[in-house]
This record gives sequence, C-alpha cells and structure tokens, in this order.
Amino acid sequence: MRIAIVTDSYFPTRDGVATQVLTTRQCLEKMGHEVFIVAPDPGEKDREEGIYYVKAKPFKSYEGYFLPEFRHNNLKAIQEIQPDLIHMHGCTVMTLKGLVTSHKTGIPTVQTFVTMVNEVAYQYSPIRLPKNVLNKMVQIYLRQELKRPNALVVPTPPIERELLAMGVKPKRLEVIPVGVDIDRFRKDDKGDMIRERHGLVGKRVLITVGRMSFEKKVDLLIETMKVVPDDVVLLICGKGPCDKEWRQLAVDLGVQDKVVFAGFVPDDELISYYSCADIFITASKFETQGLTTLEAMACKIPAMCANGRAFTDVIKDGVNGYLFETTVEDCARVINEGLAHIDELKAGARRTAEEYSIQATAEALDRLYREVVEEKKERTKSKKK
Repeated sequence: MRIAIVTDSYFPTRDGVATQVLTTRQCLEKMGHEVFIVAPDPGEKDREEGIYYVKAKPFKSYEGYFLPEFRHNNLKAIQEIQPDLIHMHGCTVMTLKGLVTSHKTGIPTVQTFVTMVNEVAYQYSPIRLPKNVLNKMVQIYLRQELKRPNALVVPTPPIERELLAMGVKPKRLEVIPVGVDIDRFRKDDKGDMIRERHGLVGKRVLITVGRMSFEKKVDLLIETMKVVPDDVVLLICGKGPCDKEWRQLAVDLGVQDKVVFAGFVPDDELISYYSCADIFITASKFETQGLTTLEAMACKIPAMCANGRAFTDVIKDGVNGYLFETTVEDCARVINEGLAHIDELKAGARRTAEEYSIQATAEALDRLYREVVEEKKERTKSKKK
C-alpha cells in the first residue's frame, strides 16, 4: 500500500510527533508498505532527501516549528505520490491541506491526534485573546476538524474520553498508542560515560527529557531539588523557549549545583543518557501518552509521573514507578520512594514499555488502513449504483 504521511511537525523540529512519524514510517516499510512524508519546509540547510516539502516560514510564536503557507491548500505532492491513503499527524495547517486534497481526489484519510492544543493555544497564539475565549475557539475548531477524516486515531483512552466530552463526533475513533522501538531502547553500558561528562559520578540521578516549554512543568522539578537528599541530581535534557528562564530559576533557588542542563541530546546518545539515570521523572500533565517516559522505561528506568491524563493508564504505583500530585511535597515523596525501590521497579518498567511496541502500533495501523481503504471503495461503488 502507498501511504502519504502529512505532518505538522518533522525534523529538525524535535517533538513526539516528529519522532512518531519517523519510527512509524520505518516500521511500516518493514511490513512492505511504501511510505512518503509530506512536511513543512524548514529551509535548505535542514532538508532531508526523499521528503516532500511544503513552503513554510519559521513560526515566530514557537521557536523550532515551521508554519506552512495557507495558499494553495491542496498538496501538489499527492499528485506525484498517488497514495492509497493519506495519514495526517497533527490538526493545523498541514492537516487542513490533507483534508482539502482528500476532498478533491477522493483519497481516504486517517488522522492521528496527540496534542490537546486548546490547552496551550493562548501561550503560543500570534493572536492575543483572553485564555478562556481562545480555548473555546480552539474547541469549536477541533469539533469541526476532527469529524472530517475517515478515521481518527488517539493514543490513549483518556484522550478519547476528553474529545468525546468536548463534543467531537468523529466518523470512526480508534485508540492506537504511540509506539516505542523496544528493540532499540535497551539499557546500554555507556551511562558511566555520561555521568563523567556531567559530573554525576557518585550521585543519584533523576532524568527528564523533552522540549523545555512551559507546559512541561520542569520548574516544579527544579523547585523540588531544594528538599531532596544532597546526593540527588536532576539531569534536564532538551531545548526550548523556557531554557533561560529555568536556568535562572535554578540559580535563584540556590540549587544550580543539583540541576544539570544537558541541552539537546542527539539520537545516538539518547539511550546512554537514559542509562545513566536511576529514575525518570516528569511533572507534565499535558502529555497524551508520554513517549520519552516509555523510552526510559524500555531501558529499565522506573518512571515518576504527574498524576494526570495518560500517565494514569501507564504508571502503576510500586510496579513500574509512582504517580504524584504536582506539589513539591508529593514530588519529593515519590522521588524518595522510587530511589528506595529501584530494583523492584526495573522489570515492571521494561514490561510496560513492551506493551507499547512500535511493531504492535504498526500492525494496528496496517489493519486500520486496509479497512478504511476498503470502506471507501464500497461507498464509491454504492454511489455509482
């Protein structure tokens, strides 16, 4: 089957969507599919060979992202690719282009929705409106947009429930988790090298990985470092708009010696960074699944996660990690619990990650693709009669 993946985010943008698109493509190709990626153009310096790019400009409101031009909404690349199906990742401009192209060509569509954009629109919108007004406007948009693809995919049951409660009425709704390459993500022996690089030898290391943006709540983790044992260090991996602010926060709180900012970690070192840590931690309730959490767990790193949204389905207290309320006191509690029970939690962390393998995700998508294409053919036959 020929599949065109139309995505709002792709490299050099670093987020879960870009990672998901790449790993899904690789797994689908192993299954025999031909997969083509259509993405916003990041400029000549960052283009990859074989990617179909749509003219775009840097998104001024959110560094690292690119906004496609609204003109010419149909995707000319689709005429060249001639896919059997268009799979859209995201919910903004590229998705709209995919839907317009589908309307004009009759090619069926699947959409993967993994970001509750209504919760962060006020922070990044170039149009300044009151938070509640913008939230309602985005919800109205989502109700209209998410009903249009032939099938809508969400990563976890909590997101399914939230969208339905919002009034979204998709033609077909499927829960298919974002997959983790569990064959690749395994604890390696280079963790000691990372500890030496960042002065972490002899320390107990907490690691958090992701974009440094306000919804990730890394500031709570930094604040918690004031009340944990002296030998506990927080290793922050990632870059983003809150970088300078959080570095200054560590200084202002007097915990700069207990917080290490590693910056952006290249893919070929990511597993080694996970492997250097004792536990993974995130205070974000924004995650719809938490890909970096599962990557760490695949490396047998127990996870301490905020008690909200997707983590309530993934994290089981005392089995693979602990959930905590987003207060300094409760965050410190689970850090101490996790460090005290690391050995008992490691195996459970790995078992959990194996339940979210990219292979299982690709197989579920393969079944969905075939059903959507067949359903489209049947409807076309019925209209001709």
